[in-house]
Amino acid sequence: AVIGRYKLSVQTGSSSPATLGTFVLLFNPWSSGDDVFMPNKAECEEYVLEEFGIIFAGNKNHISGFGWNFGQFQGDILNICLSIMDRSLYYRQDPITDVSHRHDPRYLGRVLSAMVNANDDQGVVLGNWSGTYEGGKNPTSWTGSGEILQSWKKSGFKPVKYGQCWVFAAVLTTVLRCLGIPTRTITNFSSAHDADGNLRVDEFYDADGNHLERGADSVWNFHVWNESWFTRNDLGPSYSGWQVLDATPQEQSGGIYQCGPASRYAIKEGEVDLDYDCPFVFAEVNADCMYWNYDSATGKKTLIFSKSTEIGDSISTKAVGRDDRVDVTRDYKYEEGSAKEREIFKKARKKLGLEDKFDPTAPTQEEIEQKPDISGKFKVAGSLEVGKDLNLLLVLENLQSDAKTVNVNMTAWSTLYTRRPVNEIWKDSVSVTLAPKEEKQFPIKIKYPEYQQQLTTDKTIQVTALCHVEDGIKVLVQRNITLDNPAIDIQVLGEAKVNKEVVVEVAFTNPISTEVKDCVLQVEGSDLLRGTLELSIPPLKAREKSSTKFKLIPSEAGPKHLLVNFSCDKFADIKTFKVVNV
Repeated sequence: AVIGRYKLSVQTGSSSPATLGTFVLLFNPWSSGDDVFMPNKAECEEYVLEEFGIIFAGNKNHISGFGWNFGQFQGDILNICLSIMDRSLYYRQDPITDVSHRHDPRYLGRVLSAMVNANDDQGVVLGNWSGTYEGGKNPTSWTGSGEILQSWKKSGFKPVKYGQCWVFAAVLTTVLRCLGIPTRTITNFSSAHDADGNLRVDEFYDADGNHLERGADSVWNFHVWNESWFTRNDLGPSYSGWQVLDATPQEQSGGIYQCGPASRYAIKEGEVDLDYDCPFVFAEVNADCMYWNYDSATGKKTLIFSKSTEIGDSISTKAVGRDDRVDVTRDYKYEEGSAKEREIFKKARKKLGLEDKFDPTAPTQEEIEQKPDISGKFKVAGSLEVGKDLNLLLVLENLQSDAKTVNVNMTAWSTLYTRRPVNEIWKDSVSVTLAPKEEKQFPIKIKYPEYQQQLTTDKTIQVTALCHVEDGIKVLVQRNITLDNPAIDIQVLGEAKVNKEVVVEVAFTNPISTEVKDCVLQVEGSDLLRGTLELSIPPLKAREKSSTKFKLIPSEAGPKHLLVNFSCDKFADIKTFKVVNV
């Protein structure tokens, strides 16, 4: 049966039918006959009934997580989810065919992946990766899907400004859980955006070590998509189970911005010719990475090095029934660097016709096999926190048995989480002689006042050293750094009971030596308060502590999650959550 709102009436004899009312039919993961049947009850609880989630972010060296209020059973959300289906391009073009397909989670997953982004169809959320978010909310400031879905409806279905990948994934989770399809968010670290479909991403650097925006390929510090659980009658039983859906508008599929469902099993086995969008998802976790030196004067590019183990790291999701991270990388691919993993990569290339085709943009075998004379890495020395100086060590090692002279050009740029460079923070250059097999360390200090103005709300910095070795090949050393916000503390004062007021206290200490102003506290939590609470807080002097109290009236018993987001002019979106046992 197709899901949606039904009218129910009864007719006796020849009298006219009497309307009894309406009911909404949803998918049922507890029923063994349903396409979304999930045999494990604890998983049904987590992936359909749980209104709180944790989304993982940061980068592969430094994974962090923040809470999200999916809120799929609050207020008007079900009605909004039903109206999303009736506003899709598919419905507008052919309502009868569209509705007749609504029994199929494959079909609905694909349609909703298109509708959650605003591209093509005036969908729910408008993406913005520019670094400036005038006329809307900064994507990092949201803490739940409810406010976004309600705003979309209230505005007469105008796209809500603005979203980035985790916002699209979180809203799609809310919609699919609301309709009864088990769904979770997945974070892929060092995620490839392979725009030209050659299973390769190319990154370009100039002679000074600046990361250039050339070509459409990119590697994101992290990217968030969804997995939904259902059968694949079109592909066969081994392809059933978790299916990848991605509502972030990256590349068009079938002429519109939608992605999936791609069977996770098909991705792992390199079956990239199967529906839907397997090549794009396969590349997100498997593409090879090529780093080039680009000379803008001559237009010449030379390969610095290539890496086949860079992409698709620490693929993460929230644990069932606990607030922990679970690593699902092995469900997407065989062990990185293993013979099996390379064999699957070759199989995928072959299926895409890349093995037999000459690619003039690809590096030669000779370029790939060239061996550098030195190696380098950036080490972090000390804490990575907004408001503190950033201390790093550049470690260079001579791999040869003769001395080497190296000219090193270093830069640090603030970036978005997509690694798009925004502002230059610092640059320096040194000339070094390394004795045979010698290792040297160079301390780097970037003071807080140097980066404070330049930092984006993603709090990410890319540090690069391009090493020009005399009579040798260039060596690129880079590191993406995500800074942590200072801490914020939540205390529940007293016992939380249904329909009884309880006081909550939120404390924040200004860790820097200057005043912070424009302080705002944003609070939400399903079954703890209706909608979102916003509180203005007076400016805080250097090192001053603020304490803010507010009241909650819980509406339902059980463990509930309270989400708090504190922002001011110097710190964006300091997020935390607390379990309140009602």
